[in-house]
Formats: sequence, C-alpha cells, structure tokens
Amino acid sequence: MIRETKIEQGIVRGIPAADPRITAFKGIPFAKPPVGALRWAPPQPAEKWDGVRDCRAFSAVPVQPGANPNPPDDDLYGKEWCVDTELQMSEDCLYLNVWTPARKTDENLPVYFWIFGGGWQVGNASEMEFDGERIARRGIVVVTINYRVNLFGFSCHKEITAEYPENPANFGLQDQQFALKWVSRNIAAFGGDPGNITIGGQSAGGGSVLFHIQNPESRKYFRRAVVESGVFVNPFRALFPEHSVADAEEKCQRFFEFCGAQTIDEARKLSADFLWQKWHEWGGFEKSAAIWAPCRDGNFARATIIDAVQKCGVEPPPLLIGYTTDEFLDSPTPAVKESLINTVELGIRRLIQAEESRGLFGKNYVYKFDVPIPGWDNPGKFHSVDLWFFFETLAKCWRPFTGVHYDIARKICDYLCNFIKTGNPNDNGIESAGLNAGAGVNYQPTKPENIARQKAEKEPLPEWKPFSTKEPNCMIFTTDCSPQILMPSDEIKKYL
Repeated sequence: MIRETKIEQGIVRGIPAADPRITAFKGIPFAKPPVGALRWAPPQPAEKWDGVRDCRAFSAVPVQPGANPNPPDDDLYGKEWCVDTELQMSEDCLYLNVWTPARKTDENLPVYFWIFGGGWQVGNASEMEFDGERIARRGIVVVTINYRVNLFGFSCHKEITAEYPENPANFGLQDQQFALKWVSRNIAAFGGDPGNITIGGQSAGGGSVLFHIQNPESRKYFRRAVVESGVFVNPFRALFPEHSVADAEEKCQRFFEFCGAQTIDEARKLSADFLWQKWHEWGGFEKSAAIWAPCRDGNFARATIIDAVQKCGVEPPPLLIGYTTDEFLDSPTPAVKESLINTVELGIRRLIQAEESRGLFGKNYVYKFDVPIPGWDNPGKFHSVDLWFFFETLAKCWRPFTGVHYDIARKICDYLCNFIKTGNPNDNGIESAGLNAGAGVNYQPTKPENIARQKAEKEPLPEWKPFSTKEPNCMIFTTDCSPQILMPSDEIKKYL
C-alpha cells in the first residue's frame, strides 16, 4: 500500500482507512494560507517542507456558521450534515484529502475530484458523507477539496480589482481550479492517472462544476463530469441573483464600511472573528447567499451554462446528471400542488436541449433519485440526501436505513464508479478498456472455473441508456434501479 509518497512540496504520510487496503491522506495543503495580504486574493502555491509531513487528520474547514448542538426538529440540515460542534474553522483552509487503493505509484487509476456544496456559504471536504473509502475500494483515487466560501471566498472590491485585474473575483472558484491543477500535477504520486480525472459536485458543488465546464483553463484537466442537483432553471424567481463584478464591489464596500473599514488594507487587518460577527449582524446566511456567491467575472461565471452551450460555443463533456424528487419545487402559485415543477429537472432538460440545438449529442446519463427515506421527520427525497448513496456512506447517517437502502446504495455507487472509469455507467472498464482491476480490494481469479463462478455470482446492473430529447431515458432510483422513459409533465412542457 502507498503509505508515504513524494509530492511537489515534499513527502506525505497517510494512514490506513477502515479497510487497511485503502490509504487516506488527510489535510494536504494545495495552496498557501489565504491570510493577511492573501485574504481576498487568488490562491498561491503552497510552501515546501523538509522531512515527512503526517497527513493523518483533516484540516480546519472554511469559516462558516457552526453546528447547533440541539437543532430544532425542522432543522433538516443541522441534523443531517452540520453535526460536529467542535469542528475547527480557519481562513487557513486550503487543503485536500486523498483516498487511494493503489499499492504502487504506477497504477494509473481513475481519479474522482469532488467539490462540496452548500450554497457557496457552508460545507467542507471532510463531511462524513464524503468519506471516499467506498469509492476507492472500487479502484478509484478519490480527492475531496476545501475552498473559501461566503464573504471570504466571494468578496469583490475595486482595490482588489486593481491588484488582480485578471482574476479579481470568485476566489472560491479559483481555489477549486488551483486544486484541480495541483491534482493533475501530483495525483500520480498516489497511483492516479492525471489523464483520467472526473470532476464532480452536488448543489453548489455541481454548480461549480458547470462553471469549470465553461472555463477553458479548467477544461484541460478533466474528461467527464458528475452534476448532482446542480443545474436548474427557475422561471419564477432567482435563487442566486446574477450580478456583475461592479455590483459585487459596491455591495462589498458597503459591508466593509459596516465593519468600520474604508479600504481593502483596513479590511484585511480585521480579525476573521470580527468579520464573522459582522456577517451575522449584516444579515447572515440568507443575505450572504444573495451577495457572496459567484458573480459574472468573464472568467468562470461567463453566462448560465445553458447560454454558454447555446450561444458561446461551450461543449460539455459526458455528464452523469440528475435530481431528487422533492427538491427545488416551485411554480407561479406554490400553494397549488398540481402546478409545481422540479426546477432541476427543467434545467437538465433545457441543458440537453441546448446541446442538441448545436448538433451535440453527447452521452449524458440522467437519473431521478426517488428512494424512500426513513426518519421521524418524514423528510421526503430531500435535496442532498442522495449523497449518502453515491458515496455509499449510509452507515454514518443517523437515519434507520435498512437492507434495501444498502442494496440500492451499492448499485448507485457502482454506476457512479463505472462512469468515473469509462464515461459509461454500464461499463466498469475491465473487459472493454483493460483498466487495472487488481488495485485496492478487487481480486481477480485466474482459474477458469473461478472466473466462471465470479461472472455467475455478479448481479448485473440494468442498462442505463443516454438521455436525449427524443428518447428521454432516465434511471429511476427507488428500492431498485428502474430504467424508464421520463416524459416531461404538462407543467414542465410550458417552460421548455
């Protein structure tokens, strides 16, 4: 097993995961701490070190609201994700984690590069649902990254623009790209193939993936993409109001003045704790989502992904993309249940329409997550619950999942890993591409009778066909995997 390896900054030492055939490297710095003069600045290369750096524990996470030790009954996410009341937070947060099944550095395993969600306001790479071990056991090197969020990741200011005219905004997205480039340069040290990276994310992480698809520099470093609940079209209202760099500069200046600072230099001298207290006084999460989120900088956020494809010549890579049944439901009259549409489903259909309007008929695989979710809070198929299933980390959740949930999670994770390896959720690459299937926990028999027995005992996955407007094939995840033709509802047709 790779327990120590040399990266560009120095030697790192990992630890055995729960499965000792997997090594976890936690808290690897991919950039210099964005503090002092580097607060609200593009990420810079991490410092080198002498000797061996122990990477046995997760780093501090980006500054954000902390966990409530006694969340109220209706605080769904406080019970589901934000549970660690002693989680260390710091501006010094630009670290990533790697789970690898490789025994040697020359195995060239596929790589999954994961971006967390949270409205660009909260979240971190070490959330328990993102444990990469189960995916790594399938012969994939998994990377989860931190990036700056809220006011620390998405502030703009006219003096920042003067300092960094080429990259004056969206520092959280710049962090992601910086990490992606770091992974491309260093992942071979963990047995990964820099030429076979799949980028993935959920919610704002999925939205971030869409920004990287638009960015010509980012597109050099990944071959395919996973977007879970990250693209949506809401014809009725804006969840994240679009704004320009100039708009963001003006709002940020007002916030700095609220904090008693007139210049960027004065604002950089304020403590993170003081800024965070002022963030709460300014309006907290709800106001932050409308201010400190990606803005149109002409670099990452150039247009909506649909306009970027339809009008700007962007060609998306193969996508595994989908939504959960009960998320982002809206209508002109939300009280009328019959008029509700799933705005993520609408976004997916519009995106694929945009591709087809340009003659692009890529292999995009669409899913609908409709697994019944247990719990006294009767949560439905809520936004982000599918994360437990894609990462196959149900055992970490408080919900009383039963055998059927573990069975469908195994299949969902199998589909995901097949797509990461080959771009096709039906193909694990062993036969068709000759991928190294001996890494990690995979043991391949050599005797003919054992090979036959292995094939006989393997449960086949139902075929997942690509989605198109004419043939809207969709994999419905319920208590099993059900491939269906998913026609748009009459309500959704009004907005297509």
